[in-house]
Amino acid sequence: MASENIQRPEGAGEDWTVRQGWENYSSAEHAMWDRLFDRQAKMLVGRVAPEFLDGLDILRLSKPGIPNFEELNERLTKATGWQVVAVPGLVPDDVFFDHLANRRFVSGNFIRTPEQLDYLQEPDIFHDVFGHVPLLANPVFADYMEAYGRGGQRALRHGGLENLARLYWYTVEFGLIQAADGLRIYGAGIVSSYGESIFALDDASPNRIGFNLKRLMQTDYRIDDYQQSYFVIDSFEDLLSQTLNTDFAPLYADLADARAYATDTLLPGDRVFTQGTQDYATGKAAAA
Repeated sequence: MASENIQRPEGAGEDWTVRQGWENYSSAEHAMWDRLFDRQAKMLVGRVAPEFLDGLDILRLSKPGIPNFEELNERLTKATGWQVVAVPGLVPDDVFFDHLANRRFVSGNFIRTPEQLDYLQEPDIFHDVFGHVPLLANPVFADYMEAYGRGGQRALRHGGLENLARLYWYTVEFGLIQAADGLRIYGAGIVSSYGESIFALDDASPNRIGFNLKRLMQTDYRIDDYQQSYFVIDSFEDLLSQTLNTDFAPLYADLADARAYATDTLLPGDRVFTQGTQDYATGKAAAA
């Protein structure tokens, strides 16, 4: 939800928040939430990290209709001290990091139209709430998100924003985890996408690579299609530990003049779960 060089919309507060306006959602908008929720919830069983499903139960997100943030926050704050705040769209980086550092997750307050069922450019309330919020009920992942927000504030001072954005992309948005019974998805960009929920685990095309902080922060990513590489964490505890125990300032200095790896790159030192064929990406490029 972060971006650069955007103007604060009329009606938004100094922190860019707005009222959710839950009472203004139409029956069609509530029905769209239910349609998306039912489709994703059914197919995610056995594919998503157990902690995500636990979060759905703790927060009672299966209740019909778009969640009311006031009710949702009662349960979320009780679980981990987090809350969801509504914003009218993308927010500046410094505002985004400040909210995360203070355990506030920003969510768009609009929902996609039927024409945008499987893809929209700007995150909506389904992506933000269904995709992100269940894991915020997990204490370890909740701590990671706060740590990321504080790290973002430091990155702004050290000129490391591009590198840190890759960490968010390949964990919070498009991360995989090694669970006891195999790879599972946890990144919100996958969890909220019907197609990528299948592609990320089942397709032979993408690389699946063991998490390495520096390597990941040097790797480009796709914003326009399914990922060509996914990074696999061993556990949320390990992800949090590496984030808290790494001095990012010298890491940013090392990466400042380093070339970025292409999205499909495999390196000799990678811990490779799957060496992808890249057939999906090359097929799309050939057809363009």
